[in-house]
Amino acid sequence: MRAVACPDRPALVRRGGAALLATLLLTLATLVAGVPARAAATACTPDDTTACLNITVTVPGTGPAADVGLTVEGDGTTVEATTDEAGRASVPVTAAGDYVVEVDEATLPAGTTLRDPAANPATVTVELGRSAGRIFQAVDPSDVAASPTTAPADGESPADDATAAPETGTGAEAGATRGTNRVAQLVLAGLVFGLLLALASLGANLIYGTTGLSNFAHGELVTLGGMMAFVAVQRWELPLWLAIVVATAAGALAGWLLNAIIFAPLRRRGVGVTQQMIVTIGLALAGLSTFLFIFGAQPTPIVSGISARIQIGPVQISAQSMISVAIAVVALAVVAFTLSRTRLGRATRAVSDNPALAAATGIRVESIISGVWVVSAALASLGGVLLALYLNSTRFNFGSTLLLLMFAAITLGGLGSPLGAVLGAVVIGLVVELSTLVLPSDMRYASALVILILVLLLRPQGILGRAERIG
Repeated sequence: MRAVACPDRPALVRRGGAALLATLLLTLATLVAGVPARAAATACTPDDTTACLNITVTVPGTGPAADVGLTVEGDGTTVEATTDEAGRASVPVTAAGDYVVEVDEATLPAGTTLRDPAANPATVTVELGRSAGRIFQAVDPSDVAASPTTAPADGESPADDATAAPETGTGAEAGATRGTNRVAQLVLAGLVFGLLLALASLGANLIYGTTGLSNFAHGELVTLGGMMAFVAVQRWELPLWLAIVVATAAGALAGWLLNAIIFAPLRRRGVGVTQQMIVTIGLALAGLSTFLFIFGAQPTPIVSGISARIQIGPVQISAQSMISVAIAVVALAVVAFTLSRTRLGRATRAVSDNPALAAATGIRVESIISGVWVVSAALASLGGVLLALYLNSTRFNFGSTLLLLMFAAITLGGLGSPLGAVLGAVVIGLVVELSTLVLPSDMRYASALVILILVLLLRPQGILGRAERIG
């Protein structure tokens, strides 16, 4: 009687995981294929011959102002536009220069007027290949400002939008209206950006600590979180809190699939860390192309409208940013408590210190690594959602743009040190924002990498890293 060979369990897991991954990608493509192009705000794409003038009209504390009439004059032409349901209008122009933007106050929401009537009309300077913007606020007549408060949102890249985050880059200066101090505002912006960057980068540090792998696909996990939140809110019409949960769960599932289908088999076959790192580069390129194919190159705001800003002493912060920071702090605290106070955390640290010794003591090393992949990807996706909310939009290359900053934070804090990643990210955030005091805004990310080089020259192991003997 012939024995029937049964497929081993790992093979079944890999086949089932591959089928599940293919199904998820097909489902995501199908769901998003039906998402209509973002009218008004994202209909314009800057290129070598076109600039985009993005105008936003909002009612603080209420939301966007739809159906507001606008007139744009410049280069001998006059264009009329109307804001969409998100309070935005996007006007393509084919010549660089100054354009005059005027709001038809008769079309503002009933019972409101412009906060700063003297700033209407407003002059906006545009450059070909870039976006520029202007934000107008409609308020109760009793709240009319005595001095200009309408914040320009001059675009810095083709991805910029009139809703660019007021606490980030040049937006920090634009957001510093009456009663704010620019240095204090930039310090606050640096702390906020640093905490959110810490959450996004912590997972990559956990993976490096347990496997020694530098995951270049980590940025795509960040993008996945932002894009899933966008689909959940704009396509499925879920509330934001549920969209955050969905995006985090999607990241956790992606982390499990990556480990089960790709990296666990590679480890069992004895493939070196360098070869695995090259695999992550390929995954990053594949993920980048997939996001571009599904979502296009336009910025995709998760929520419509602009969050109300809260004055705290000499600084302002949006309510949306405060909620994002609170979620990030709670998530970081939970991870810190788990690593330091629980059996699972102690087992994870044991695997990080010496996998062979941990296995000899009965710790299931592969299970720990699988769990780390799940948690790391979930943290990356959660960080992607919060960063997208903070920056007011996400994009197909959102995570890859931040990847070098995340690696800089990890290296600066100390490779394999979770607390070091948090500290390094906060330092990076402060340097990025404060550098705009003396450098052009386009150079702010480069300044963080210069600081990284200087710190490593003085302390090669990073701020909280451990020195190791070589040889």
